[in-house]
Amino acid sequence: MYAETVLKEWMEAQVPRAPQMKDGPAFFRNLEQSLDVHRATHSLLLAKPRWDDSIVDLTTSDALSLNRDGIVRDALLKELQAHGDFILSASGSRVQYGNYEYLIQTEKEIAEFHGAETAYIAHSGFMANASAVAAIGTPGDVFVYDELVHTSSHDGMKLSQVAEQIKFKHNDVESLRDVLTNLRDTNPKLKAGTKNIIILVESIYSMDGDVCPLKECVAVAKEIFPLGNAQFVIDEAHSTGLIGPQGRGLVNMLGLEKEIAVRIHMCSKALASTGGVILCNKHIRNALIQNARFFVYSGSPSFAMVASMRVGYQQLMSGATMERQEQVQKVVKHFYKTMQEHPVYEEAVEEGIISIPPMEDWESRKWHTHIVPIRTRNHYEKYLFYHVLLIAKMNAYAWSFPIVPKGQSRLRIVFHNHNTFKQVEDLVNAICDWAQEMLDIESGTSDNTLPEATRQVYALQGVTS
Repeated sequence: MYAETVLKEWMEAQVPRAPQMKDGPAFFRNLEQSLDVHRATHSLLLAKPRWDDSIVDLTTSDALSLNRDGIVRDALLKELQAHGDFILSASGSRVQYGNYEYLIQTEKEIAEFHGAETAYIAHSGFMANASAVAAIGTPGDVFVYDELVHTSSHDGMKLSQVAEQIKFKHNDVESLRDVLTNLRDTNPKLKAGTKNIIILVESIYSMDGDVCPLKECVAVAKEIFPLGNAQFVIDEAHSTGLIGPQGRGLVNMLGLEKEIAVRIHMCSKALASTGGVILCNKHIRNALIQNARFFVYSGSPSFAMVASMRVGYQQLMSGATMERQEQVQKVVKHFYKTMQEHPVYEEAVEEGIISIPPMEDWESRKWHTHIVPIRTRNHYEKYLFYHVLLIAKMNAYAWSFPIVPKGQSRLRIVFHNHNTFKQVEDLVNAICDWAQEMLDIESGTSDNTLPEATRQVYALQGVTS
């Protein structure tokens, strides 16, 4: 019943509200009117209830199953018991009372694990990234960013003192080269090294599951700005625990620890805890303490929060997660192989019903990310979501513009250590069954104008097809 319940609630939430509030306070009516813009395209976000084990998880960030299996929870309870006299609240910011020894020691352990000079713990990965980006830019500097960087990077740029912000094409080294070359040739202060270029990228992009060509990007930046005033901030949120030696991430895997100014790691995803970590040197850390308003004007993370991060990292440090990390690779490979062999797949791709960019040359890659987008036509992403949830009893969310670029609507699949090969095969069959439905509808060989699951969803709201 979960699927029917959540879809009914979601459909009801898309009904316009402002017209019903003509006699109500203008403030709230105006708010709802702004939300009605999203309701008109059935894109209003909804705080959905958690699903039970009858629904297959293809959504959560628990890629290593450390949360599902209670491993970090149990380790946290032992850690708290071992420090029975801990003071729960930090009772102040890092520049006041909140710079306590357990926090400092945990940062040292994390920095050592990643081969960084120092680490700085934040309340969340979003806050870590936004704060770091905002804190390190000075007037006259320039942000250069991949066009698909996370919202937290954009918020950090907005909060910074840096006025000039230039994007380059996604994962396109030559586009980055063009932007940097133009900056060098048109800005004497950048060329002389008296002002900085801050380049923002991600290791694994959250909606596309593709990987930054980091080594090539670093080489270009060093070539064009040999004085070292072009530096990188990399968001490693989706690589933590999943790629690199013992899950250390892309930078460690490539041996670029000395080349990257700022690395952002996340504990609320594969590490099954909470919080974010900024890996940097002492110069960046000094700038964070001075300039990062989130850190200066808010209390430090509590003991319990830092303890959860510490025990999560201890799972990586001990090597306990390596088998789980490898199992995710096996699951993703099985998906690609099974999809490639399905009799409907090739026609569905040729007709533009679906496309799966990471499947291109997948057999030649040494490793894969756990995020796989199933791209489809605009509005079809909702149809596919309905089918996967209602028919196959699997949860994988649909995304469209403005969260992803126009024309790139998709169902976003997140694979986990706990996903079985049988579940993967069921997923492939569900996607291809839906694709066949759409092929039949588009070719006119079906009497229906909408696929089966979509008709069921519309029936929940009393809408006829």
